[in-house]
Amino acid sequence: MSLFEAVLLAIIEGLTEYLPISSTAHMGFTAALMGMQESEYLKMFQVSIQFGAILSIVVLYWKKFFDIKNIQLYYKLAIAVIPALVLGKLLDDKIEAVLGNQIAISTVLILGGVVLLFVDKWFKNPTILDEREIPIKKALIIGFWQCLAMMPGTSRSAASIIGGLTQGLDRRAAAEFSFFLAVPTMLAVTVYSVFVKTWGEGTAHAQKGYEMIFATNENIIVFIVGNVVAFIVAMIAVKSFITVLTKYGFKFWGWYRIIIGIALLVFFWNN
Repeated sequence: MSLFEAVLLAIIEGLTEYLPISSTAHMGFTAALMGMQESEYLKMFQVSIQFGAILSIVVLYWKKFFDIKNIQLYYKLAIAVIPALVLGKLLDDKIEAVLGNQIAISTVLILGGVVLLFVDKWFKNPTILDEREIPIKKALIIGFWQCLAMMPGTSRSAASIIGGLTQGLDRRAAAEFSFFLAVPTMLAVTVYSVFVKTWGEGTAHAQKGYEMIFATNENIIVFIVGNVVAFIVAMIAVKSFITVLTKYGFKFWGWYRIIIGIALLVFFWNN
């Protein structure tokens, strides 16, 4: 992987990770359109640069993350992340099998876009305006909603935000709790994929992917640059998303998913 390819994928990761448009789908499509060969190295790089995106949320919301008076936030996140940890482990092989199916992912992208067109009409009377008001039970339910994103193309952000809306959160509170929940969720996925799965399974391909990222100075530089770029872009994307979401709702993102999904579906269907 060249430095240019790594930077481009990192930009895509930073732009799409916290938007309801599926970062997995966008990185997969970008890699395919650039002719990058699918490999354990590519998969692991795409997972590893999530660390930069994770760090952006911690930095942007550091006052809430490190507020010892808001210890309840940690309890809620710990409870909410459990469904994803359990189901993610159980369905790991099935998720991996779908990751390379661009037609299936394009279809899910379109269907998710259709849902987003109507979300604003479905949830008009929120009762929870701040994440500190979310009961533990509702946090757990949001965690189950997040699991819908295990189908590549769904979008973890979209699933958890909609889950928040079903529990009475307003748009901003649902989006911010989705961001907070992303930290333990993505951290767990990153650690599992890059370290636990690699060493635990000990497969030749996984081992090779790990070594290709960390064995040479060139690859270490690519890894570092990728995370830095993802961090910076994600910070900008999160701030912009909150503004757009609060003011205009989900319809814009719905139409975006539909248009991009149809274009990519036609492309991959004919290639």
